[in-house]
Amino acid sequence: MTSKKLTVSILLGIVVAAFAFGMYNYQRRVQNSQMEKVSTQDSRLVRMHSPVFGPQSAPVTIVEFFDPACETCRAFYPIVKDLMKQYPNDVRLVLRYAPFHAGSDHVVALLEAAKRQEKYPQVLEAVLAAQPAWASHGQPNIDLAFKAAEEVGLDLQQARADAAKPEVDAVLQQDLEDLTALEVTKTPTFFVNGRGLPSFGPEQLAALVVEEVAKAKK
Repeated sequence: MTSKKLTVSILLGIVVAAFAFGMYNYQRRVQNSQMEKVSTQDSRLVRMHSPVFGPQSAPVTIVEFFDPACETCRAFYPIVKDLMKQYPNDVRLVLRYAPFHAGSDHVVALLEAAKRQEKYPQVLEAVLAAQPAWASHGQPNIDLAFKAAEEVGLDLQQARADAAKPEVDAVLQQDLEDLTALEVTKTPTFFVNGRGLPSFGPEQLAALVVEEVAKAKK
C-alpha cells in the first residue's frame, strides 16, 4: 500500500507540476501578446478625455484600466494613491474604463458627468467607498451609487442629464475599443510608462514604478 501511495503521490505531483508549467507558459504568451499590442498601439493607452491625477508633466505615467464595480480595483485605489504621495512630482495616474461588471457602464457615465461639475475625485472616492452596497454582482443597485455621489455635493439632476449625452457614451465606446485592441481582459490592468506588470500584485506595481522613476532621474 505504501508503494502504491507513493506512486500515486508522484503521479499527482507530476500532473500538478505539468499544469503549473502549462499555466505559466499560457500567461507568458498572453502577456507577450498584450505587450506587442501596446508597443505598436501605444496611442491607445492615454486619450484626451482620460481622467488624470497628478502633474501632467510627470515623467512616469500609470495607466489603469478599471471597473468601478471591481473589488480589486477598490482595494488597489489606496495603494496607487500612496505611490503617488511617495512621488508627488514624478508620477501621474491615468484612468481608463473597463466596465466588465453589470451596471458599471452607468457608473462610468456618472463619473463622466461628475467631471463636468468638477467633482470627479470626490465622486470617484464616494462610489468606491459605497461599492459594497451598490455593486452586488448580478444585481447591482445603481441608485445607491448615484446617492453616494449626491452626498458629496453632486447635482444629481444635472448629472443624470449629462450622463445621457452622446459625448459621454463616446468616451465609453472609445475606452472599450482601446481595451479590446490592447487585449485587456481583467481589472485592474496596469501599465507603467507602457510596461505591463511582470505578474499581478501591489509589490510588482510598486517595483515597476520605482524602476521607472529611477530611470527618469538619470
